[in-house]
Amino acid sequence: MKKVLLVILGLVLLVVAVIYISVGSKPDVIQTDIIIGAENIDSIDFENIDSVTVAATTMYQGDLVKEVMQGEQYREVWATPVKVPVVFLDRILGGLTVIKEGGGKQTRSLRLKNNSGTVYTLRSVAKDPDPLIPEFAKILGIENIIIDGVSAQHPYGAMIAAKLAEAINIQHPHPTLVFVPKQNRLNKYNSEYGNKLYWLEYETEGEKNWSNLENIIELVDTEDLQEEKVKLKEKLKIDYRALVRNRLFDIVIGDWDRHAKQWGWFLQKNDEMFTAIPLASDRDNAFFTIDGILPNIISSKNIQPRLRPFENEVDYMPGLVYPFDIYFLKEVPKNIFVEEAQYIKTHLTNDAIDAAFMAWPQEIYQLHGEKIKKILMNRRDDIEAYAIEFFEVLQTKDYLTEPLKGSDDSDIPAELHKCFECL
Repeated sequence: MKKVLLVILGLVLLVVAVIYISVGSKPDVIQTDIIIGAENIDSIDFENIDSVTVAATTMYQGDLVKEVMQGEQYREVWATPVKVPVVFLDRILGGLTVIKEGGGKQTRSLRLKNNSGTVYTLRSVAKDPDPLIPEFAKILGIENIIIDGVSAQHPYGAMIAAKLAEAINIQHPHPTLVFVPKQNRLNKYNSEYGNKLYWLEYETEGEKNWSNLENIIELVDTEDLQEEKVKLKEKLKIDYRALVRNRLFDIVIGDWDRHAKQWGWFLQKNDEMFTAIPLASDRDNAFFTIDGILPNIISSKNIQPRLRPFENEVDYMPGLVYPFDIYFLKEVPKNIFVEEAQYIKTHLTNDAIDAAFMAWPQEIYQLHGEKIKKILMNRRDDIEAYAIEFFEVLQTKDYLTEPLKGSDDSDIPAELHKCFECL
C-alpha cells in the first residue's frame, strides 16, 4: 500500500511540477502577432499582445464609379493592414499620463506627459473630416464627397517625411506608428480613443528639450512666439535659414498645408540673445495625390489654389505661399533661398531617399513607393528653380494688414504685422 501511495504521490508531484514549469516559463508578453478588424477588435484582450496587424481604415474603399468620379487616391493604402506595436501608456517612456485633449479640424489627439516632464502627442491616423463639411454640402447630401477627400492623404507619409528631414538636418517630432488599446491610463478618453492607430510623437510645445539642440529653454507655438517677440524685441531672432529650408522641403514632399498652427519653435538662449528655430509638425498632407473628375475640378487654381497635388512638377506656386511665409520670410534675401535649395539638392541624395523608404512596411511600399520616390527626385532636382519662384511670389505679396487667425494664419498680434520685425 505504501508503495502505491508513494507512486500516486510521485505522479501528483510530477503533474504539479509540469504545471508550475509551464506557467512559470510563460512569457509576460505573447510575441504572436494578432490580426484585428471591426469584427473582433472589441473582444480581444491586448494585455499580453506585443503587436497587431491592422488597417488604418476601410471607409474609403469604393467601386469603379466612385474611383472614376472621386479618384483612386490612396484608398488601397488606407485599407491595407500593417503590423504595429501595441502600446500601454504606463509601460513606455517612463510612464505617460494624459494631460488634455487636442486635435485640429480632422485629427483627434491627446497630449501626454511623462515623469520627467517631456510632452508627447497621440495623433490619430484615421481622420474625422466632419468638422470640414460645410452646411450646403449637408443640405445637398454630398457630405460623402468631402469625407472621401481624405483618401488623397497618404496615411503613412509622416513616417517618410521624418526620415527625409533627418537627411537635410531639419527638426521633426519623431513620429512612431502605434496601436493604443483601451486601457485605464486613457481615463475618460478610453472609449473614444482606445483601440485605434496613432502617431506617437514629441509635442511642439513644452518646457523640456527633447532635441539634440543646445541651450533650448522652451518649445512654443507660433502665437506664443509672437508674444515673446513683443517682450524681447530685437533680442529675439528667427532662424530664417532653417525656416527657408523647411519651406522648400515642404515643396519637395508636396505638403501644401503649412499654416501657422502647424509650426512649433525651439527657443534657444545664447548669452542675452534668443533664437527661434522652426519645428514642422502634422505631415498628413505629404505626398497628397489628386485624381478623379471631382477632385481635379475642386483643386483648380481658380477654385482651391492651396490644394496642390504631389506631381512631378509644381503647377501653381502662388497656392503654396501662405500669410505665414509673408510674415516670416518676405524680407529674406534671394541668395538664402538659392543656397538652402542647393543644400537640399546636395544632401537629399537618391541613397538618402532610398534609405528613408525602408521605414515603410513592404506591403505599403509596393503600392506607391516607387512612384512617390521618382516624384520626390524630380522635385528635388528642380528645387533651385522652385526656390527662386517661391521668392518671387513672396515679393508680389503685400505686408499683412490684419491679424492672423489659427489655421488661416491670422493669429498674430497687430503690432507685429511686418515680418522684418521678426528677423
